[in-house]
Amino acid sequence: MPSETLILKDDEKAIVNVAKALASETRWAILKLLTEKEYDISRLATAMQQTEANVSAQVKHLEKAKLITCRYEPGEHGVRKVCKAVVNEIIIKIAQKVEVEP
Repeated sequence: MPSETLILKDDEKAIVNVAKALASETRWAILKLLTEKEYDISRLATAMQQTEANVSAQVKHLEKAKLITCRYEPGEHGVRKVCKAVVNEIIIKIAQKVEVEP
C-alpha cells in the first residue's frame, strides 16, 4: 500500500491534471483499487467490469497526473501492463498563508 502524500502548490498544470484525473468516477474507482494492490490491465478491467481498452485509457489519465505508475512484465501471451498507486493522500494548497503585520 502506498504511503506517499502528494502535495500540490504553485504548479497549476499539475493541479489541473490531478483534478481532471479525479473528476471521473471510473478513474477514482481505479485509483482506490490500486491503493490496495497492484493490478494488470486485464485484471483491473475484470474488477471494474469494463473493457480493457477503456480501462487502459483511464489509466493513462492517472499516469499523466502522476497518481499511479505502470511497468511492463512478461505475461502468458506477450507482455502485460501492471499498475500501482504511488500516493494515498493528495493535498492541494490553493494559496499560501499570508502573515499580516500589526
